Amino acid sequence: MIPLLTAGEMRNLEDEAIAHWGVSSLVLQEHAALGALGLLPGGEPLEVLAGPGNNGGDALALARLARLQGRQVRVWALQPEPSWQGDAGIQARLWEGLGGRYSHTARPREALAGFRGWVVDGLFGLGTRLPLRGLAAEWVAALAASPCRILALDLPSGLDPSSPERPGPAVPAERTACFGHRKICHGLRPARDCCGEITVIPIPLRGAPAAGLQLLEGPPSGPERWDTHKQDFGHVGIRAGSLGMSGAAVMAALGALRMGAGLVTLLPDPEVRAEVASQVPEAMVQPWSGQVPAGIDVLLAGPGGISAVPAWEGPLVLDASALGDGGARWMARADTVLTPHPGEFARLFQGPAPRGTGERLARAAAAAAGPGILVLKGAQSIIAGGDDPQLWVNPTGHPGLSAGGAGDFLAGMVAAKVAQWHKRRQGPDPGGLKRAVAEAVWLHGAAADRLGRGPLMIRELGPSLAALLREWHGVQN
Repeated sequence: MIPLLTAGEMRNLEDEAIAHWGVSSLVLQEHAALGALGLLPGGEPLEVLAGPGNNGGDALALARLARLQGRQVRVWALQPEPSWQGDAGIQARLWEGLGGRYSHTARPREALAGFRGWVVDGLFGLGTRLPLRGLAAEWVAALAASPCRILALDLPSGLDPSSPERPGPAVPAERTACFGHRKICHGLRPARDCCGEITVIPIPLRGAPAAGLQLLEGPPSGPERWDTHKQDFGHVGIRAGSLGMSGAAVMAALGALRMGAGLVTLLPDPEVRAEVASQVPEAMVQPWSGQVPAGIDVLLAGPGGISAVPAWEGPLVLDASALGDGGARWMARADTVLTPHPGEFARLFQGPAPRGTGERLARAAAAAAGPGILVLKGAQSIIAGGDDPQLWVNPTGHPGLSAGGAGDFLAGMVAAKVAQWHKRRQGPDPGGLKRAVAEAVWLHGAAADRLGRGPLMIRELGPSLAALLREWHGVQN
């Protein structure tokens, strides 16, 4: 997991380090500036933009350190006679002590035309107040339209560190020197697209951050037992498939099988039993009789037009048509996973469909009360719940997954991982179900990424997932 911090969470970490070690905040600033300077190729002149706050102090520290290396440096300020307070004021006096001066222009676009080398964006950082106004907005707009190579200090100006959105013009950095830990803007799109190549610059902070948002980094690669049996990997029952919609049942079964379920029993409507069975010989297929057969470890219901959820006391995955209203009721049920897209989420939780990453995060956080797990699908799928306020976001996948059957395949994968978790657990396992579901979500997108961008036939995910798992476990094809 990669923690994605808000500005407040990052400030708390810095304040704790200062209070615990008794060091000046200038020490943190010097670490940040020296690390950022190390990202710039030597010998080239630097144009440094220093804003009015602490980010400007970072920029002034970098300018001073570059001048001490003998580099040609010019500092640009937003005021003809700038002044800084606090740490930034100290950095300004140090810069001036080396003979440093300040340049100013009311026409940033014209100034940029004469720039050579790299531009260092030190206009605004953690203390950003949006929307930017006046000359600051003009500088950002000019940089957004410029071909200059830009290094952003902590984050590109124009972004809110605590938001995944891009509310207006923002500096398009080629590189970003992220100080301490990634903030939300560094991990989530569309803001992430402005950051270019991100390098985390270590600064002296205490311990791991307490972040409310985490970015999935990949599934664990624990060793597999050699003496396993099909029952060890769980028996997935899938209530899916009605007349005209049998393909969803097939995709769900393929997802479960490719994810490693030991047994899969499909339970389609009687009218489509034969056509489903002919396409998935690896699964058992029984026409739905109104009762879940014995021996099932987890039940997936909903794909292919199945709206009625069977009576079932065990682990449950609900997808597609089974996602009616009553989302809060399902989230209160233990060992339950809901996998809605935004439209199904609106039906489940009685409201408009969430749009944009920021709104989806807020709505998922509000809905995720109780032990149930919520997977709000889409670009950057969100995993929430499990009696845990933390939100997890998945970075894998691409627009090729915007095709019928992708959600059914994922639902089968999720059901398989839930079955495997259910067979492994011994007693209470806080967070275990959430981790199992997150692994399936990550692998679903990673299988698509392995195939490359562009339209997909969803059944292609099966061989790609198998190859990915072999690579992950170090098995040669």
